[in-house]
Amino acid sequence: MPNRLANETSPYLLQHADNPVDWWPWSEAAFAEARQRGVPVHLSVGYSSCHWCHVLARESFEDEAVAAYMNAHFVNIKVDREERPDVDAVYMEAVQAATGQGGWPMTVFLTPDAEPFYFGTYFPPEPRHGMPSFRQVLEGVRSAWSDKRDEVAEVAGKIVRDLAGREISYGDTQAPGEEELAKALLGLTREYDPQRGGFGGAPKFPPSMVLEFLLRHHARTGSEGSLQMAQDTCERMARGGIYDQLGGGFARYSVDREWVVPHFEKMLYDNALLCRVYAHLWRTTGSELARRVALETADFMVRELRTPEGGFASALDADSEDGSGKHVEGAYYVWTPEQLTEVLGSQDAELAAHYFGVTEEGTFEEGASVLQLPQHEGVFDAGHIESVKGRLLEARGQRPAPGRDDKVVAAWNGLAIAALAETGAYFDRPDLVDAAVGAADLLVRLHLDEQARLSRTSKDGHAGANAGVLEDYADVAEGFLALASVTGEGVWLEFAGFLLDHVLARFVDEESGALFDTASDAERLIRRPQDPTDNAAPSGWTAAAGALLSYAAQTGAEPHRTAAERALGVVKALGPRVPRFIGWGLAVAEALLDGPREVAVVGPALDDPGTKALHRTALLGTAPGAVVAVGATGSDELPLLADRPLVGGEPTAYVCRNFTCDAPTTDPDRLRAALSG
Repeated sequence: MPNRLANETSPYLLQHADNPVDWWPWSEAAFAEARQRGVPVHLSVGYSSCHWCHVLARESFEDEAVAAYMNAHFVNIKVDREERPDVDAVYMEAVQAATGQGGWPMTVFLTPDAEPFYFGTYFPPEPRHGMPSFRQVLEGVRSAWSDKRDEVAEVAGKIVRDLAGREISYGDTQAPGEEELAKALLGLTREYDPQRGGFGGAPKFPPSMVLEFLLRHHARTGSEGSLQMAQDTCERMARGGIYDQLGGGFARYSVDREWVVPHFEKMLYDNALLCRVYAHLWRTTGSELARRVALETADFMVRELRTPEGGFASALDADSEDGSGKHVEGAYYVWTPEQLTEVLGSQDAELAAHYFGVTEEGTFEEGASVLQLPQHEGVFDAGHIESVKGRLLEARGQRPAPGRDDKVVAAWNGLAIAALAETGAYFDRPDLVDAAVGAADLLVRLHLDEQARLSRTSKDGHAGANAGVLEDYADVAEGFLALASVTGEGVWLEFAGFLLDHVLARFVDEESGALFDTASDAERLIRRPQDPTDNAAPSGWTAAAGALLSYAAQTGAEPHRTAAERALGVVKALGPRVPRFIGWGLAVAEALLDGPREVAVVGPALDDPGTKALHRTALLGTAPGAVVAVGATGSDELPLLADRPLVGGEPTAYVCRNFTCDAPTTDPDRLRAALSG
């Protein structure tokens, strides 16, 4: 019989709706039940594409005896971390403080007042590798609650006090300058892996935000070292198993330093960020590899993640059924030589094995290999390779596909909108721009209420109940600003302004300029979450700084620029110390140091060839964070177009920064030079 999760919209919660565990969604009613029964709360946090979340569910939550014990002695709450990042952040901070590490599934035991007192992540069904079994954990917590209630209350109270006393090292309200950015680059150089690309050791994550900083730093300063790190890392990832060599798109991370074996889940945010990075790398270098990867990644998002309503789904699972019907990580993606022969015949199978690095020993499990792209394309006929790839992709499509989390997350759709709009504009792919507009329309139609407040998620055309957090407002504004630059439609700038006004009113501390992850009127948790460091995507803090800065450049809005500069004070403090974890903030700081430049393109009509040539040149300019406005002469849709006449009756571009404007030009080459350094 389904439990209380059956009425939820989260795919992750719905995966647990038929568990014998009497799950509750996060709610005051659940805590009231715990108070009424006098039992602790077992909080379990995960997400739909999390491999070990599925394992814990199969081993313990689907076990009738374990579930009966949980139901008898706990109120059990299940949370989708992607729907409630605020709940996840607060308790993950407690887990990391107590254990020195974190991850998902996250297992936390709370008092009925939501105060945590015992923590963990995955627990096996029996003791293993020094870990207690999940049943042992349950029994130990129940015993402590029954026999040592005062000690439990004391521990919980101390944890809450410790969390409340944690202060972010904010530094001051001054944005970083040349010195701090140089120190950040030096720190990245020390952590760079020159043999394999990327930073640090295994597991190795795509450093999307750091790559954006490196490209912007090169554009502003001419630093060849920063460009080299970005180029080499992008090439290593694109040739590795972390990139889907058949279908495009990136997996979450590599379990090794060489980018060979990925954790196979595919997340919307990773692919949106990396699509944009590769498009920007192509814009800088003209690399054909970067062009191909940007377009393939964009096509992957549209083909496999777009929902019927026009938004983009959150993720594809790592697991899928293998030939025996078991759910196995990577089963959809890996190949053996025998499987290649079955699809291609012996001659083409031998070619494919050599081309993609498929060996008899395998690079994954049980003799299977993850497809890679070693350095040898030149010896192969390109048309033949495309035929082989197409046949393999078609055959792979007959395998049981990984599950898809159809939840539409506002923030990640904002990132996808920006990536698809720019990629479509760069490569003359209006279908990609149309996909970006479709997602933006969905967000306006479904996620925005009449006060321009955002819902965090939607599914199947229905908005979820959870309020948007800072990253939602910031990333959706970023997407809308990119759309305004690409389409010339002022409505997207207007919507971005609505969202950023909420940021100023509800998320910014007026005294310090610091930002909070939740709004001032959001549900109160044991701590108001606040984290300026990047994780898998830009932090809400630095994403807001970037969107505020771009909006100010488009409109001249001084409060927004001031807020952006104050918010970047944290980058001045953290950038030289932990540059890998505040890459987006460093990228925004590069834009601030460059101006950012403001480009207005006016012509007799948007579809005029001369206007289109200048507009494309403006969009392809590498000046960090430059904003672009385009419109017909006399248009008042975008503020940058005001008082911008044609010169000699020809389409004209105006470039300004720091309250100073260059002479207007009708020549795309001169415009290109004005935006390239």
